[in-house]
Amino acid sequence: MSFKYPLASFTWDQNEYAALQRVIDSNMFTMGEKVAQFEKDFSNFTGSRYAVMVNSGSSANLAMIAALFYIQIGPYKLSRGDEVIVPAVSWSTTYSPLYQYGLKMKFVDIDLQTLNMDVNAVNDSIGPNTKAILAVNLLGNPCELEILRGIAQEKNLILLEDNCESLGATLNGKQCGTFGLMGTYSSFFSHHISTMEGGVVCTDDEELYQILLCIRAHGWTRNLPEENMISGKKSMDPFEESFKFVLPGYNIRPIEMSGALGIEQVKKLPSLIHERQENGQLWQEKMTENPDILIQKEVGSSSWFGFSMVIRPESKLKRPELVKKLNHHGFECRPIVAGNFAKNPVVKRYFDYEIYGSLENASYIDSYGLFIGNQHYPISDAIEFISTLEM
Repeated sequence: MSFKYPLASFTWDQNEYAALQRVIDSNMFTMGEKVAQFEKDFSNFTGSRYAVMVNSGSSANLAMIAALFYIQIGPYKLSRGDEVIVPAVSWSTTYSPLYQYGLKMKFVDIDLQTLNMDVNAVNDSIGPNTKAILAVNLLGNPCELEILRGIAQEKNLILLEDNCESLGATLNGKQCGTFGLMGTYSSFFSHHISTMEGGVVCTDDEELYQILLCIRAHGWTRNLPEENMISGKKSMDPFEESFKFVLPGYNIRPIEMSGALGIEQVKKLPSLIHERQENGQLWQEKMTENPDILIQKEVGSSSWFGFSMVIRPESKLKRPELVKKLNHHGFECRPIVAGNFAKNPVVKRYFDYEIYGSLENASYIDSYGLFIGNQHYPISDAIEFISTLEM
């Protein structure tokens, strides 16, 4: 089905296609100098010391969690059985790496206004085995990251960010994804920038950076500096060194085409975010007082991944009716991320988990929420239409 107002649209032009052609002409398709340049450009944009590109945002989350099992010099380390506080609303690959590394998840509720994790619930849920908080900035909207960072510092916890939906969002001028020890990003087609598939992990910690370089490519030393914090001093003999494995790694490397696309996309990123924020401002002006629909309350400066619509408790509107009406008028829509993730069979069947409280708000948006797409170009006609639509 074709929609007049899709969830996502293309951000490429002739510059991206020319970048792809240059890679084709070079006959160098595996991870190389284009990926390295994109990492440099991306770290400059976010203000991070280091950025490591991988093949997806999901892999970025996997690498972020894995890295904390191998850190030796830094003050923070995770071990199997440790507890991580997570929001009840996010995508599956926020949680899967925690399961895969034997960590216990403690689900906390979201704030119905912001759709992000309830900071009071986070603070109250901390127990003796809690080692980390994994904050997820949902639909472009920053969590109350300064509060979460303060909690983490006071309780000696690791703060991590899944920022895959919120590239370009800021809080008090600081880029989201940079408040914690590490932050992850996605550059999948539907996100703020697109490198076909792709993801990034950012950190200011040198040891974690080197661990990420190592586990991204098989766990070998080949991509590490000559003197590094993982294997010490590398042999000068490439025959001896090229196939030395020091960590249990993966192959989650990006291809050179993705790096080349990323270079062009980062150049556009300020304007892409600006247009989304202009749409977001209009959305708030038109929809804040809607009698049937509750919209997401902005924290800091959202990069407005999409526009959530949650039916107010006092409204007589039903979600199936709303979805049908929106589809009829050309709007593609979907649940808010994955709704209350804790309800899924995979959680009950496989995860080591605990639910703190009732998850009342997560359950509510699971039944009464949806979101429609924002775009990197003006969509005032769409916003105006919804604001006047008889619900």
